[in-house]
Amino acid sequence: MAVIVALGAFLMTLAGGWTAQRVTDRRHLVLGLAGGLMLGVVGLDLLPEALEAAGDKVFGVPAALLLFVGGFLVAHVVERLLAVRQAAHGAANGAGGHSHGHAHGDPGEAPHGGRVPQVGLTAAAAMVGHSLMDGVALGAAFEVGGGMGTAVALAVITHDFADGFNTYTLTSLYGNARRKALMMLFADALAPVVGAASTLLFTLPEEPLGGYLGFFAGALLYLAAAEILPEAHHRHPALSTLLCTVGGVLGIWLVVGIAAE
Repeated sequence: MAVIVALGAFLMTLAGGWTAQRVTDRRHLVLGLAGGLMLGVVGLDLLPEALEAAGDKVFGVPAALLLFVGGFLVAHVVERLLAVRQAAHGAANGAGGHSHGHAHGDPGEAPHGGRVPQVGLTAAAAMVGHSLMDGVALGAAFEVGGGMGTAVALAVITHDFADGFNTYTLTSLYGNARRKALMMLFADALAPVVGAASTLLFTLPEEPLGGYLGFFAGALLYLAAAEILPEAHHRHPALSTLLCTVGGVLGIWLVVGIAAE
């Protein structure tokens, strides 16, 4: 079942990349909704399940919460390392006295210049790695039960739409050819299918599974709070964007409530 749902994530990732080439002023609504869905899954489903499955305390704190914080920090560190590498490339490019994109008027050049194609590819590769872990989380959630799997599937599919959007955008923004952007987009789309299929080869015991879900919840919260929602409100701090976010949280509450019946 997880692999079938992962195929839906595959299609949604491709749809996100396609939308990145077409969408104009509606992107903020899509990202606002995605952020709300991710927030709802973390707070209303993933954390409660993780605490129940891995509830043992480590030095006074439930293990699932420690891993939740760990997941948040790991996502933060990875994002910061990419930002540092981007800044280093920009500084080196400036010291060299030239920029290929700037010199040739590359339309992929950002307004501030100094964009290095390798940085875009590195960021896109990180998105692929994250999508692979999305697939593993999806397979692990279906091991817990159908209700849990459905909730995580909704988060993964929605998140992968944003992943596809961002993978194509990041790759092309740094001046990479359209062919490379499409190649990274396809790799990102395939990653959750590979991740979900890998869980067919093993079954995680309940306690490690709870710990993993806590870790995944922390990483998911970071993406929602530090990347998806700020991007949604960056250029369009509109009430409609906020309503999409609230609607996403309420939608997850509805899914969780129906699954609990």
